[in-house]
Amino acid sequence: MEDTNKITKEGLIQYENELHELKVNRRQEIAQKIKEAREQGDLSENAEYDAAKDEQGKIEDRIAELEELLQNAEIIPGVLVKVKNDQGKVVEYKIVGSSQADSLNNMLSDESPVGRALKDGTKGETVKIETPAGVLKYKILEIWKD
Repeated sequence: MEDTNKITKEGLIQYENELHELKVNRRQEIAQKIKEAREQGDLSENAEYDAAKDEQGKIEDRIAELEELLQNAEIIPGVLVKVKNDQGKVVEYKIVGSSQADSLNNMLSDESPVGRALKDGTKGETVKIETPAGVLKYKILEIWKD
């Protein structure tokens, strides 16, 4: 049995749109590039052909990855949390499925220690989270759930 991929409704739509774009538009574009490269003659020394075939492989790999992700998708509620940390800095985090996580954009996995603690918190609560870097404390200022 395949593992499920937890994603928010927003993430589901994003992945479905990306899959559609790859299947409908990008496949057609790359097929045209390959056709044009073939028309140039000898394929053994044709850099454009090689580049187009490499790009085609990457597109097909991503399509397969997205199809598997969507086939095994489990929709979870999206949670947006506004918190204040120990230094008084106010930060907003979006708690998402692990396949959507992007810490550089404050999108935390619901399976991470911080994501787990915040998604189940309530407004006004101060949560303490054990992490490899030490204990983090956040006061939940606002919390919105889908």
